[in-house]
Amino acid sequence: MAKKVTSKNKKKKEIVVRSAKVFINSSFNNTLLSATDENGNVFAWSSTGRAGFKGTKKSTPYAAIQATKILIDKMHEAKVEEISLFVAGVSSGRDAAVRAFGSAGFKINKIKDITPIPHNGCRPKKPRRV
Repeated sequence: MAKKVTSKNKKKKEIVVRSAKVFINSSFNNTLLSATDENGNVFAWSSTGRAGFKGTKKSTPYAAIQATKILIDKMHEAKVEEISLFVAGVSSGRDAAVRAFGSAGFKINKIKDITPIPHNGCRPKKPRRV
């Protein structure tokens, strides 16, 4: 006979963060967003896949906006007032996400592009022939 598993209802700790760092990582196929406190501990995250998009639709600016809205709602729950944006990547989703944060009502301290740029490092991938 199967054992009955009893689980205790754990209450989630209410997170209160006044200023946050938001990292937007935008690749050719996806856009990932994470919000951290000043120490670098992630308290909220979102992605275009989490917003309900699959396949090539994940790389669209609209999908990035929807993922950003999910993250903004979580940040409002955590009572975030001011943010610093760190943007990495090359896709069109990064600009859409930055615009969505601009209209969300947060005080934006800075926007910094942290895209890694090689100083003639590895050989790049060959271009696709379609």
